[in-house]
Amino acid sequence: MADAAKSAKVYINGRLIGFHNDPVKLTREIIGRRRENKLTEQINVAFHEDTNEVYVNTDAGRVQRPLLVVENGRPRLTEELVKQLKDGAITWNDLVEQGYLEYLDAEEEENAFIAEKQEELTKEHTHLEIDGATILSIISSMVPYLEHNMAGKVLHGAKMFKQAQGFGAANMNLRTDTEGFLLYYPQKSLVKTKTMDMVGLNKRPNIQNFVVAIMPYGFNILDAVVLNKGAVDRGLGRSSYYRTYESSENRYPGGQIDKFEIPPEDTVGRMEPDSYKQLGEDGIVHLEAWAGENDAIIGRTSPPRFLEEINEFGVVQEKRREASVTIRKGKEGFVDKVFVTESEAGNKLIKVKIRSERIPALGDKFSSTHGQKGVVGLIVPEEDMPFTPDGIKPDLILNPHSVPSRMTIGHLLEMLGGKAAAIRAMQIDGTPFTGTPQEEIEEMLAKAGFRKNGKEIFYDGTTGKRIEGEIFTGIVAYRRLFHMTAHKIQSRARGPVQILTRQPTEGKEKEGGLRFGEMEGETLVGHGAAMLLQEKFIDDSDKVTMWVSETAGVIGFEDQIRRTKRVLEANDSKIYPVEMSYGFKLLLDELKALGVYPKLILTDKV
Repeated sequence: MADAAKSAKVYINGRLIGFHNDPVKLTREIIGRRRENKLTEQINVAFHEDTNEVYVNTDAGRVQRPLLVVENGRPRLTEELVKQLKDGAITWNDLVEQGYLEYLDAEEEENAFIAEKQEELTKEHTHLEIDGATILSIISSMVPYLEHNMAGKVLHGAKMFKQAQGFGAANMNLRTDTEGFLLYYPQKSLVKTKTMDMVGLNKRPNIQNFVVAIMPYGFNILDAVVLNKGAVDRGLGRSSYYRTYESSENRYPGGQIDKFEIPPEDTVGRMEPDSYKQLGEDGIVHLEAWAGENDAIIGRTSPPRFLEEINEFGVVQEKRREASVTIRKGKEGFVDKVFVTESEAGNKLIKVKIRSERIPALGDKFSSTHGQKGVVGLIVPEEDMPFTPDGIKPDLILNPHSVPSRMTIGHLLEMLGGKAAAIRAMQIDGTPFTGTPQEEIEEMLAKAGFRKNGKEIFYDGTTGKRIEGEIFTGIVAYRRLFHMTAHKIQSRARGPVQILTRQPTEGKEKEGGLRFGEMEGETLVGHGAAMLLQEKFIDDSDKVTMWVSETAGVIGFEDQIRRTKRVLEANDSKIYPVEMSYGFKLLLDELKALGVYPKLILTDKV
């Protein structure tokens, strides 16, 4: 044991499995065998000198990244091998198996000394980066000129890649996703990265190249953006929204079954006849028919829940129930596709896909790849937009305050690069760390007769006067995100209430109210607005007048037979009407159920 105290502890996947007298030799041997392909490339080993522990990791879920192996200040990978790889004589896996490349996880990387470029190599270096962009994720590395941005904004931008509307799938017309979006005119990015080419983003684009001017415009305060109505009318940011509804003929015990049909007049719970006007004889809506709010798109009836009474002829009369599928609130549109098939259980299954157009409107969200997101604050008529002497009008006006505090210099570089790309009719490489340098882009602009710094003179569209100062303008890839006003707008005057609490229902789908919670209530208390507090918490919510006994202090009721108001506990007591919240009355009932007697003491009796 004395030796064990000096020896290094060896852990495999966090479990102590023994001790070793020479941890450095052990670590080198494991790495050596891995490079000779005697151990799998999935194994990683790290020696922690400060704690004298060796960690060997083989478990799933670790993130590994490839690096070039360096020996004596030179990478093992030679130009000859690179040529063979390009010619297809050898593969990537061959390089890994022969020890020219290896995969490191976060722990082993702590023990490595990695050079970013070949020129920086010294004898101490253990590894060399294949490319600067390999430290990034696939999505992050699609942000052009990322190295000029603050890390947090890159993560923001990467997050919003997943929310962008675009051309998501080539088989879109055959898919039955619950929700889907299709951007009408998606475009290639003028400033691209190598990763975009690798993942084939140009085959499934999700951006449009906007002409952007950075200037205040009154309606782009904070993060809001101003759009050009002319551009919107020409199809900028326009998209389709798809929603799929489905229904099947379910079978029930006793041989009963649902039926697709236009519900007959004697159906229990039948809607207005107008609701069924778009249905065909088979109970299915016609293709390209307009389906409005609460219109039935799949007519269906279900058998009764309980056996009906036997009628005078001794025959059970079956009254079927209404069970049609209707359009959800605010999601009306044209019928795009109808699929009639069978479910796994062998029942008839119908799916109806509804298509509606989504034109950019106030409150819709747009974002660049650099996390510069904003909602539309104003859509300006084209004739009122600021313009350059060449007659260029921006598609979008971005507030200058959104750049310095967020330090998204990559956004500015992409604007400059996009401008040069449009002039030269070519894509510019903005790959992180290895993209086209700023100087080169400036040279392109200068040759084309534009100013190097990307600034231009603008004239006010409303007055025709020259705007003082110069405005930075360029082309940048913008994405329309799926957060849209049409899907979020909600209002309510009167509507349904919950059965239990008698308070308004919750949620947009259920025509719910907007919750005035405890914190909002505290603000009214702070202002001393007692009447508004009463209105919001009682009158607009679940106000009820209950009869309360003076002596028993409990809630009574109106006795319809004796035509009197009384309390079961004390028949001789006086009874008074008391206004209260139904939620409070419910609390009293629940206390009684627990065996607690909540006695109300009446003071101000009328």
